[in-house]
Amino acid sequence: MKNIVFTCVVLLLFACAHAQDSTRTIIAKRTTLSVKVDGKLDEDAWKHASHFENFTEMRPSFGRKETDVNKTEAWLLYDDDAVYVGGFCRENGRDSIATELVGRDVLGINDFVGILFDSYLDKINGVGFYVTALGEQYDTKYSLGREDDSWSSVYETATHITNNGWYFEMRIPYAALRFSKNAVQNWGVNIIRRRSRSGRQVSWNPIDPNKFGTMNQAGILAGITEIKSPLRLSFMPYFSTYANRTPQAGGGIKTNASVNGGMDVKYGLSKAFTLDMTLIPDFGQVQSDNQVLNLSPFEVKFNENRSFFTEGTELFNKGNLFYSRRVGGRPINLYKPYEVVDSTETIIKNPSETKLLNATKLSGRTAGGLGIGVFNAVTKAQFATIMKENGDNYQVETAPLTNYNIVVLDQTMKNNSSITLINTNVLRNGNDYDANVTAVLFDLYDKKVDWNVWGKVANSRLSGGDLTNTSSGLLYEINLGKFRGPFNFEVHHQMADEKYQPNDLGYFTNNNYFNYGFNTWYKLNKPRSFYNSVRFSLGANYTERFKPRKYQEVEAYLRINTQLKNLWETGIRLGANPEGNDFYEARTYGRVFKSPGNKRGGFYVNSNQAKKYSFSADVNYLVRDQYDGATTSLFLSNRYRFNDRLTITLSTNKTIARNDLGFAYKDGDDVYIGLRKRTTVENTANFKYNFNIKMGLSLRVRHYWSKVHYQQYFLLDDNGKTGTVVTPSVDANRNSNYFNVDMVYTWQFALGSFINVGWKNAGLVSNQLTGDSYYKNLDRILHTSQESNFSIKVIYFLDYLTLKRHKKTNG
Repeated sequence: MKNIVFTCVVLLLFACAHAQDSTRTIIAKRTTLSVKVDGKLDEDAWKHASHFENFTEMRPSFGRKETDVNKTEAWLLYDDDAVYVGGFCRENGRDSIATELVGRDVLGINDFVGILFDSYLDKINGVGFYVTALGEQYDTKYSLGREDDSWSSVYETATHITNNGWYFEMRIPYAALRFSKNAVQNWGVNIIRRRSRSGRQVSWNPIDPNKFGTMNQAGILAGITEIKSPLRLSFMPYFSTYANRTPQAGGGIKTNASVNGGMDVKYGLSKAFTLDMTLIPDFGQVQSDNQVLNLSPFEVKFNENRSFFTEGTELFNKGNLFYSRRVGGRPINLYKPYEVVDSTETIIKNPSETKLLNATKLSGRTAGGLGIGVFNAVTKAQFATIMKENGDNYQVETAPLTNYNIVVLDQTMKNNSSITLINTNVLRNGNDYDANVTAVLFDLYDKKVDWNVWGKVANSRLSGGDLTNTSSGLLYEINLGKFRGPFNFEVHHQMADEKYQPNDLGYFTNNNYFNYGFNTWYKLNKPRSFYNSVRFSLGANYTERFKPRKYQEVEAYLRINTQLKNLWETGIRLGANPEGNDFYEARTYGRVFKSPGNKRGGFYVNSNQAKKYSFSADVNYLVRDQYDGATTSLFLSNRYRFNDRLTITLSTNKTIARNDLGFAYKDGDDVYIGLRKRTTVENTANFKYNFNIKMGLSLRVRHYWSKVHYQQYFLLDDNGKTGTVVTPSVDANRNSNYFNVDMVYTWQFALGSFINVGWKNAGLVSNQLTGDSYYKNLDRILHTSQESNFSIKVIYFLDYLTLKRHKKTNG
């Protein structure tokens, strides 16, 4: 009798606990049978697999169950080497399945299925493996509510489309996963499916859009037993050759060829940690930067296109202290040759980038939730070559041998919280200064992930070189927010003193500020008569100078974003800034420029991207309180998908700023502000043709034109005003053109192995001819001698275990 009562109490408590917890659990099934990844699921092993069904809609109508005609089913198995996932996505017919060949790591308009694993069950970190209906892959890493789609792994997929849906099959080797050494393990798991034409997205364990986070809303894969992490060792040797054509300053063309070789290595130091190395890397085939005419006092931040610096860097990107373009970027003393050269000498070579010798990443996470990351890179010394009057050459060092280093410790805690310590360090050989930044970050949530407190404290230190004393700076940030339910908000406060400087390895526009602000959001996620969702945003920010304390700027904004029933997206935005004190536009420490107040508004519309033809339009208008200043900007993009293989996208971005005030030039201690008209036009054409899931051709053509014509010049007074009109001693007019062509043919001839054939072309025309039209500028740059290169690169993926099995099979 006692045993019966005890059993009933236990069952009652279990039922009550699960009544309060919507987390679904499924028992993992081990197999000893073989599975062939062909997208057909006809092996006997699948008859005994874990079965996922009864999916729940995430969007547009959360909580709605799938209908039988669009039912999703999936099965999961595991063995000593891998996890196998297969399933069937039922549809009304072939025409209901959105398909487009877009290449790896691009989802496009495709229908897709993905499986997510949280192998340490910390409800924060996870990985996702996706496959589209045509069999193309996309993988990503999750960290609570954030995604890092730059991460890549090697896994097998296959799909098969029928008249009433499509099958998918995946083999995810343990080499692509990190997990503990426990004999019995439970993982977080979820399966997500998107039906692009209907705009519906479903998941096995419900994912509520009114809750914050992804992995904390996963289900449980229970009872994984006796799995072992394999020896994770792979090599990716490469061979490349380039033919270059470079115009010379004095006229003529210089041609040369080069042959390069190097290797990337991945080595699993343990079950949890991986070492990534790139030796003598070659980044010559990455997409060209979007160069612009920069009139701001701050440097332009470019995207990172080098795969080594985008893959698996989520730990190093914490705290925004790592701007990877610093590594192999502009030499620290790039302009030094212009300071030492005399009138009889000529600078014949001054490279704008340093040469990366090698880079290494070590990263992983222990069973106790401690993430550890170590990054190190070395760039070689860089020199400019100067020719004397007698023809002899000598060199001037523009960048010393430099070591870049990052160390990160990231501890996950209960309730999806974490605390992080990160240190970045730059050591330079010789007489240039060294730099060090240390930061502590905390990200704390309550049990339901309703409330969040986030913050950062950072210290920067510059020492050595020409610095007589160590320069030490401080930054702190604190945020408090609510992120669950339809109404969300956050309030924030930030401070950076006048000595804080993390730019030797990070990107930071300006220091010496004291900020307060708030942001609020209200979300209507339940579809109504004409919309699927609406989001209202309202916020404001107030900024002072930290030292001496003085008002800088106030900003307020209102935004409304909507997804309509036809899957179009629309939005409006309104904002205003009263007159401010700009301490940077004058380009002189201690000087201020009274920036005019402004009011602005804009709207955008994006049509249904699943249609053959789709477009995006974005229009903005700003009026300034002085000189009847106004800025109009228009962005328009047209995309046409001829078939699953060929897609063409044409986009244009035009901005006209009339009666705009801004820095013109300096003459000694005097600062001159100009009243100017600026016209900028950027046209881009993208052509994509994929022959199949392993072979494709892409072509990108970009022309950027910007001209700045100054109508009046003013002497900036000590109060930041521009009352006195002056006759300029300098013509500050600017007219700049950038033209780029990037074409790449890619063939994945084996798993993880590629042949890339590339052609790049780059042209630059810069002058002061602001009276010329756009078409005259386009004609001029097309007829200007341009730099180009043709390249062939072969990358071969070698997996140690595969080679070992092959050797054993063949004796």
